[in-house]
Amino acid sequence: SAAVCVVVELLYCLVTRRKRTVGDLSAVVTGVILAFSLPASCPYWVVAVGDAFAIIVVKGFIGGLGQNVFNPALGGRALIMLFWPATITRYGTEAVDAFNFGAVDIVSSSTPLQTMARPALPEASLLDMFLGTIGGCIGEVCTLALLIGLVYLLVRRVISWRIPVAYIGTMAVLTLVFYKTDSALTWMLYSIMGGGAMLGAIFMATDYVTSPTLPSAQLVYGIGCGALTVLFRYFGLFPEGVTYAILIMNACAWALDRAVPVKRFGVGKGGAGK
Repeated sequence: SAAVCVVVELLYCLVTRRKRTVGDLSAVVTGVILAFSLPASCPYWVVAVGDAFAIIVVKGFIGGLGQNVFNPALGGRALIMLFWPATITRYGTEAVDAFNFGAVDIVSSSTPLQTMARPALPEASLLDMFLGTIGGCIGEVCTLALLIGLVYLLVRRVISWRIPVAYIGTMAVLTLVFYKTDSALTWMLYSIMGGGAMLGAIFMATDYVTSPTLPSAQLVYGIGCGALTVLFRYFGLFPEGVTYAILIMNACAWALDRAVPVKRFGVGKGGAGK
């Protein structure tokens, strides 16, 4: 996936006679994030189509890195969800030969999130959810690994804590209040560890270009992502709602930066500087 994104971006720059931007590694990041949001059984050609759409349409047509309104990887996944939904709703329970380009019989089973859509609690334990011994997309299953990634990004000051905390915190509160089984706490824990909520909150919603820059706006943005994710999971056609929740909030990021008031220091009540 990363290799396809690099090749597509290079060809796009050559055709449009733009400066070659492969060296900034943004295409690699897009390819990796898109692969993480897909199951291992997703056909290679579907991944390539999603990569091309992410680089050419979502990123390139808007103006390139720093100009895109939507997260390119999520844009590619949204296209795959629209045209080939079966490829991202079948999760293999057995090893698949990565180099077998022919027909592959996949022993599929429901993921914990699909079980919760019934609604019912998954057979997998909370420890299985935390360690990632469950079905799901490549990068969403292991909560422990995602939390390690979060700590690393926070320590390196690559991202701020506001968006992930507001995102997951909003989901936790809403699923605690509107739980669907006997235990509100258990339902909440399964909800935040199931599906791509952690992956989206840490690695997708925090994208510099498509998220707000002001601290207060980031909190509102994260709250919106969490609320929409729960809304789509409870009333949507698919058990997952992270993709469209973040894309919708991407479109609102610029408005949030302008709508949320900024506290100005060194300015008096009348507007004159002190």
